[in-house]
Amino acid sequence: MSMNRPAAAALTAALCLLTAACGSSSGDEVGDRSTEAAGSTSGYPVTLDNCGRKLTFEKAPSRVVVMNGASVAEVSTLLALGLEDRIVANQQGYGRSEVPGRAEAVKKLPTGGIKLNGAGDIPREAMIGLRPDLTLSVTSYGFEQKNGFATREQLEQVGADSYISPQGCDDDPSRMTVADSYQLLRDMGKIFHVGDRAEKLIAESEKNIAAVTEKTRTGKAPKVMVLFSSPSGDIDFSYVFAKGIVNDILAKAGGTNAFEDTAKTLFADVSKEKAAATDVDAVVVIGAGDTDPAAYAKKLLKEFPQWPAAKTNTYVTLSDSMYLGPSNDLAVKRIAEVLHPDAA
Repeated sequence: MSMNRPAAAALTAALCLLTAACGSSSGDEVGDRSTEAAGSTSGYPVTLDNCGRKLTFEKAPSRVVVMNGASVAEVSTLLALGLEDRIVANQQGYGRSEVPGRAEAVKKLPTGGIKLNGAGDIPREAMIGLRPDLTLSVTSYGFEQKNGFATREQLEQVGADSYISPQGCDDDPSRMTVADSYQLLRDMGKIFHVGDRAEKLIAESEKNIAAVTEKTRTGKAPKVMVLFSSPSGDIDFSYVFAKGIVNDILAKAGGTNAFEDTAKTLFADVSKEKAAATDVDAVVVIGAGDTDPAAYAKKLLKEFPQWPAAKTNTYVTLSDSMYLGPSNDLAVKRIAEVLHPDAA
């Protein structure tokens, strides 16, 4: 997941927001997991545009560094494509996932032994010392000199390419959709010459989502609150999702965001009065760190018994599938099952 920087910093510190992934969205391996193709120069050079920069690769990168960025997307995508042996340092992790084996797989990745900076990410000197040939950042923030990071120009000087994920060019994920997850897959597939794997993942996801939306597109769209579980267990509406990829996921699951109009940014700081006065038909609680999202959801419904969601006990707990990454179809399916049980 990507988010605006103040929110990312706060959630990284308070909620330990981290995630990763391996395998396809259904947990199956995609094609041959060897990276023989990635180590070959056949099919190169390849070129793509990334945030106004033309990136040209003469061969597949072999020393990839994945910045934290309060993101869950980049390492998920690499692992889904079978490129784990290309990663020399990964700062993304989570500890839970909708995909079986995902959390365990990310723990096996090298971290580079880096001492992170105050923003919880890789400082300039440490980044250069890793000798990357490709650095991935969810937004442009990860390459800003004023924040102590290596710039894209500085990385280029030491022979490293840099890549910013879709919708990250202006550090604003509020416009993000599931299509951006597919674009990230396609870009990584092109860079590493494993485009067939990327297209297979995308086709599978599109098929899974289409099967859901075919069953849920008719009738009223339930209003859904999407938020993080609080580490303290106390009800906290500081980070209720208003925009971003979650809205696209909800729409594909046959729902709508109950708080979409409360903010123009990714998150809304919703008052308890506003929450109490809003008809919430269902709650999606995203597990973060060591929190108990199910317990949090039950407490939330008890706190607001007037909600339709409370009267029907309608909630679902999720983790990495709600973020930019290769497993959005799992979130769509899980949410649809609670919003439209008759259509599941």
